[in-house]
Amino acid sequence: MAKPLSEDLRIRLIVAVEAGMSRRAAAERFGVAVASAIRWVRAWRSTGATRAKPQGGDQRSYRIEAFRDVILAKVKAQVDITLVELAELLRTEHGAAFAPSTIWRFLDRHGITFKKNRARQRAAATRHRGPARGMVRRSARPRSRAAGLH
Repeated sequence: MAKPLSEDLRIRLIVAVEAGMSRRAAAERFGVAVASAIRWVRAWRSTGATRAKPQGGDQRSYRIEAFRDVILAKVKAQVDITLVELAELLRTEHGAAFAPSTIWRFLDRHGITFKKNRARQRAAATRHRGPARGMVRRSARPRSRAAGLH
């Protein structure tokens, strides 16, 4: 995302419009988009603001943060609850619809993770831990006569 244009440029454009120049002419003179000139003048006339609004950042997490206590209590009561189950709980009991990914980001923000352990991995394929029983591993190199082995 591009950086906002300077406040000095905004003020000069607003002063030019207030002095009688049209917004289109002022936009052309200062090299900005007409829509920007219109927005800047409108904001200045309604609120007196000449600064650019903050860009980026989180705009929507406040919705799920309203259910913070409910989610954390449910996770504490049922450690292995799934994201889909949490989404369903919020929808049915509180009328709030959240995607599982939103719930995941909430839990991640609050440092709540669910790590697998050996007991939960029984169905997974076993990793190769060594030779099968009864087999002997030998080096593929021939024995050296210099070492005194004949």
